[in-house]
Amino acid sequence: MRDGDVMEAARELGAKISGEVLLPVDDGYEEGRTVWNAMHDRRPAVIVRPRATGDVVAALAFALAHELPVAVRGGGHSVAGHGTVEGGLVIDHAMMRNVDVDPERRIVRAEPGATLADVDRASQTHGLAVPIGVISATGIAGLTLGGGVGWLTRAYGLTIDSLVAAEVVTADGSVVRASMDDEPDLFWGLRGGGGNFGVVTSLEFRAYPLGPAVYAGNLIYHRPKWTDALRAYRDWTAELPDEMSSIVSFLVPPAGWELGSETVMIIGFAWAGNDAARAEVLVSPLRAAAAVDVEVVEPTPWVSWQSAADELFPKGVRAYWKNLSLETLDDGAIDALVRAADGMAPRSTGVDIHHMGGAVARIPEETTAFPNRSAAYWVNLYGIWESPDGDDDGRAWASGAYDALRPSAGAGEYVNFTGSGPGDADAAAVALGAYGSAKLARLRDLKRRWDPDNVFRLNHNIEP
Repeated sequence: MRDGDVMEAARELGAKISGEVLLPVDDGYEEGRTVWNAMHDRRPAVIVRPRATGDVVAALAFALAHELPVAVRGGGHSVAGHGTVEGGLVIDHAMMRNVDVDPERRIVRAEPGATLADVDRASQTHGLAVPIGVISATGIAGLTLGGGVGWLTRAYGLTIDSLVAAEVVTADGSVVRASMDDEPDLFWGLRGGGGNFGVVTSLEFRAYPLGPAVYAGNLIYHRPKWTDALRAYRDWTAELPDEMSSIVSFLVPPAGWELGSETVMIIGFAWAGNDAARAEVLVSPLRAAAAVDVEVVEPTPWVSWQSAADELFPKGVRAYWKNLSLETLDDGAIDALVRAADGMAPRSTGVDIHHMGGAVARIPEETTAFPNRSAAYWVNLYGIWESPDGDDDGRAWASGAYDALRPSAGAGEYVNFTGSGPGDADAAAVALGAYGSAKLARLRDLKRRWDPDNVFRLNHNIEP
């Protein structure tokens, strides 16, 4: 079919649905085609912005009828650029951002275009919180389908561990509910298997009492103290209660943070309990073991804490990320992390070390598709830069840091923090590295049932 015929048919689609259709000739198309990671600069043939599940069904049918590859976009924050496609159709959930809260049942229902900020604001109105990620502009759907790691991970588990149900439009246009009672196999695959099985059009989460303020803070260290501080952190995390979640970050501070222009190491923590005095007692041994250069610790509104790092990840940067798990923060891993931090040049390039365990580790490994619940830490390596001139150096830094940490790494990789680019491993190798052979076999069985033609392949793909 000619391009003109597709455009004419797309106009007809736009007249039939409650959402909107954007074509390359339309106002708003240039802004609408962009995603967070500017390395993925693509021009879709059609962008459909549904307002309801029926619009998604119609958009998917249109794409299949016209043999257009399909990309699905929630918040558009995928580092691998999965929310866009060259010459295909994008289902962009920008108009589906409602978040509804049932405070009696402590259930939060979110549409797929909602961001973490949308979920936080709605749930905090009722003194509740859902365990989600740490950058508030991230889309809730993509975060959830990959796993979801953040400041409540140790207290309440991954985001998928609080997922109660999801509505999904499958490759044949069916609308199904997935939960422990309805299509439980599909529900298993959605929790960690990414967007491989359909278009999620709503998510229901269990929420927990929290806030409005939490005891949280940052202990900041300059270069001479990094190795000793990491060793102290390793010892400190060995005996922490579940209510304490922490993330170590190496980053170049933005100018407004008034910490200078050199890389710093930050031990950030958030306490999910009500007793701030107990949290203060827990932090004291860390201070004693590693003298802090700068400290900011105080009760902080939860929504403010959740968005505190947003400016480190502005839309339009170029990014390539790697990640791996660690069973222990041994001296070899500490040395590799310090060397990686020493090699950070571009502003915003960084490293995060998430302390895992707690509620995550208590859930049996086979319960969800997420890889390696036994990991003590998860390390994310953020290559972020501003100009195409930095592409080679940025990718090389992330890949080099990853290779240096491999000797200390455990099994699995977290797909939400896996980039893609020229020279990367093919889809089969990425999937095997992420999930391992046993989980991958089960995911492939699900793929053959729900998407045998691999319609949903613009993701970290599980080939049927």
